[in-house]
Amino acid sequence: MKLLPKVLILSLVCVGFLFPQLKIGYVDSETIMRQLPEAQEAQRRVDELIKQWQGELQKMRDEWKTKYDEYEKRKLILTDEARAQMEKELTELDRKIADFQMQKFGPDGELYRKQAEIVKPIQDKIFNAIKEVALEEGYDFVFDKSGEILLLYANEKYDLTQKVLNKLLQVK
Repeated sequence: MKLLPKVLILSLVCVGFLFPQLKIGYVDSETIMRQLPEAQEAQRRVDELIKQWQGELQKMRDEWKTKYDEYEKRKLILTDEARAQMEKELTELDRKIADFQMQKFGPDGELYRKQAEIVKPIQDKIFNAIKEVALEEGYDFVFDKSGEILLLYANEKYDLTQKVLNKLLQVK
């Protein structure tokens, strides 16, 4: 057991000699996406789709509500057959609304696919700019501050966000 601390210390010393010039930077991709005009346009297009689909969904809900209100007013005077028919229509409308919601906004819905289709080219462009800046500046690793990786501390002098934005904006 006395050998373990010595091996650990020796390992740390060796790592210091092997990687003396390790350079690490970070970017904030959320900031880049907020400030990049192309990304803003893409978000606007996605927002328009959402607004359109929510409008269609609201019309369907309003239609259901109108039919339901009519059913509630007339259910006491309707024949069993007519009541069953109206209940069937309400159930079908309810299912249609749920299907539409899942088709447009579900995990594999059209919104998810459209976002990927619209945003993916911009993300690729951003990642390429990050790579170019990292290579030009000699960075070994670049982390995304807004991603899943927990960044507990970052010295701002290693923030490449503005350089990446500049590279993206100068390409035009």
